[in-house]
Amino acid sequence: MPPPATLSASSSFTLLSPPPKLSSFLPKTHSFHSSTRYTPFTRLRHSPSSLTPRCAVIEKETPETEKPETFLRESSSPTSVRARFEKMIREAQDTVCEAIAAADGVGTFKEDVWSRPGGGGGISRVLQDGAVWEKAGVNVSVVYGVMPPEAYRAAKGAAADQKPGPVPFFAAGISSVMHPKNPFAPTLHFNYRYFETDAPQDAPGAPRQWWFGGGTDLTPAYIFDEDVKHFHSVQKSACDKFDPSFYPQFKKWCDDYFYIKHRDERRGLGGIFFDDLNDYDQEMLLSFATECANSVVPAYVPIIEKRKDTPFTDDHKAWQQLRRGRYVEFNLVYDRGTTFGLKTGGRIESILVSLPLTARWEYDHKPEEGSEEWKLLDACIHPKEWV
Repeated sequence: MPPPATLSASSSFTLLSPPPKLSSFLPKTHSFHSSTRYTPFTRLRHSPSSLTPRCAVIEKETPETEKPETFLRESSSPTSVRARFEKMIREAQDTVCEAIAAADGVGTFKEDVWSRPGGGGGISRVLQDGAVWEKAGVNVSVVYGVMPPEAYRAAKGAAADQKPGPVPFFAAGISSVMHPKNPFAPTLHFNYRYFETDAPQDAPGAPRQWWFGGGTDLTPAYIFDEDVKHFHSVQKSACDKFDPSFYPQFKKWCDDYFYIKHRDERRGLGGIFFDDLNDYDQEMLLSFATECANSVVPAYVPIIEKRKDTPFTDDHKAWQQLRRGRYVEFNLVYDRGTTFGLKTGGRIESILVSLPLTARWEYDHKPEEGSEEWKLLDACIHPKEWV
């Protein structure tokens, strides 16, 4: 079953995922520096009607014609973690888009730039109906907002009689989903983000909280063992440079998060996923997130180059479309980033950029046991250790 404390995949903030610690609105089963168990937002003592408007406050975006040098407020230091993380995700967006466009050879990215009056903004890039890609989106965003007191208490495990004022927060991230046309070429999703809260408005001087989250995962329609092993080997290599416990921990977290409960299966064949990381040195985690983002192209593009021109039949395409249906089901029903964004008025085109152009649902479809389609489904039901 998926851990109840996680968020990712699609986004209200055009990170394709909500700011990580807003995941703390949901039940948590792990902690960082203490043994505190976090109270789920839904268990706070309020009626459903009173909870409805108590969400993060985020300004509406304004379209821009040119990319600014930074989306940070002028008060931000260029040496701050915020500034260096924004620089990293914008460089990663350029690198990934360049590699994806080169692999396609025909399609080009449409770019939208937007900002918010109080600071922040983002860049959305989408390549659609190319030679290789049905749809590939790579988004970056920087968000300033205000977290309500109830959310802060839920996030920090504060006692019910503690009543902090509204809590300003900052979030920045990159997120991408790439859906190839060829059914033998896998879909990829990745997301890396950084989040901070300032002191509550009635508690100046309180310590600033920060954490990192993210992950990269693979969703094929057909299994080629060498492809999946290559992908997981790159994830493990990135993790092992920092802590040998990261890969097994984050691989399981990924398998658990991308679980479609009503189907009793995973969305794909996993990768790594982590959230709310702040129990390591901040500089180390910034370097780790950078390494993971820089690993996207070598983990994925060689697989695309190998599979993008593989001949396929209508039956292969139909199975891919059925698996795309599972992708849609997860993102719209379970992904907390998508549902948070839809409920809080996020930028809709960025929230839904993760969805494929086409998908398929057949009544009571069951692949023949032993077939290549069955092997994929079995691996989604019973996660494997690939490396």
